[in-house]
Amino acid sequence: MGYRTESRNRVKDRSIVIRNVYVMMAYAFRDIHQNGQDRFASEDFDTIHDLFAEILIRGIGSQVKRGLHRDYRRRSEELATVRGRIDLTRTSAALSMVRGRVVCEFDEYELDTLHNRILKCVMILLIRKGSVSRERQDALRRLLPYFDSVEQVAPVSIRWSQLSYSRSSASYRMLMGTCELVIRGLLPTEEPGANSLLSWVTDEAMSSLYERFLLEYFRLHHPELSPAAAKVRWDIDGEHASGTDQLPAMYTDITLRRGGRTVIIDAKYYSKTMQVSQYGKSSIHSANIYQILAYTKNADVSRNGSVSGILLYARTDAGLQPDLNVTIQGNRIAARTLDLKLPWDMLRAQLEELTTWLD
Repeated sequence: MGYRTESRNRVKDRSIVIRNVYVMMAYAFRDIHQNGQDRFASEDFDTIHDLFAEILIRGIGSQVKRGLHRDYRRRSEELATVRGRIDLTRTSAALSMVRGRVVCEFDEYELDTLHNRILKCVMILLIRKGSVSRERQDALRRLLPYFDSVEQVAPVSIRWSQLSYSRSSASYRMLMGTCELVIRGLLPTEEPGANSLLSWVTDEAMSSLYERFLLEYFRLHHPELSPAAAKVRWDIDGEHASGTDQLPAMYTDITLRRGGRTVIIDAKYYSKTMQVSQYGKSSIHSANIYQILAYTKNADVSRNGSVSGILLYARTDAGLQPDLNVTIQGNRIAARTLDLKLPWDMLRAQLEELTTWLD
């Protein structure tokens, strides 16, 4: 059966959405202060890039005061005096000794690190191509001189997997998360070779942020529930099993446990939360239901109904939203929505309600 999906209306009140994006980022990148309260609640942001710019302005400003991240980099130069280790092979090949010089290899403690290259890259992007107010553009320009010794890199050359954090760079987590969201918003325009920053972040980037936010929320506020992105093992009857290594791995977005009960939460961030058949019938996305059911049934190794599953969609403006609560072969399965347009205290109440599934 062929499916089409419901169209999504544009969000009318973006101010609450944008402030909640900040709160989500604060949780996702472990930068919570004042018990998770939105420190930017009194600010007005016309665009998501205004929010990102403000995070960078405040974050980099604070980082400049405490000292920008530095790291040792290996250099090799021809010098008049010895520094570090002499590279005899290169000194001889370059006839440096004839000129009274030697080629030396040494480590230099400098600002030109990957973290700072990314910050410089994104500040320039927001100034040149982002939907950022003139006041915030000027604030970003005032920060750029601190990065004069930092190499400028192209956004496409950044490898996010290479980022690592030590004690000295831990405060960069949210700054790097902000930069990643900005750069993931870069998409080609219809003009060959041109690029533009989207006025909103891609669904892919928001989906990743949404998942991380939910997990970190429960880790911070409910450590007693052992929140984790846990692996679910296939409940295999081993008597006639073969080729089990060909089964795909199953990893949950969030698994919560209390006593003998478990709830598996699968986060879904889609522009369109429901599928609609060619005959006009709306339903939960088939693949989503099959996925949460597979997780739940295989995790319930005792087969006593102690494991439940929740599909938690980010709410859209569509008329019909996921609202499912059923028991399938002894296991409770639900589809719910989380309204990211609500004020934070109401949004948090929706999250807290999910913990009652373990009562």
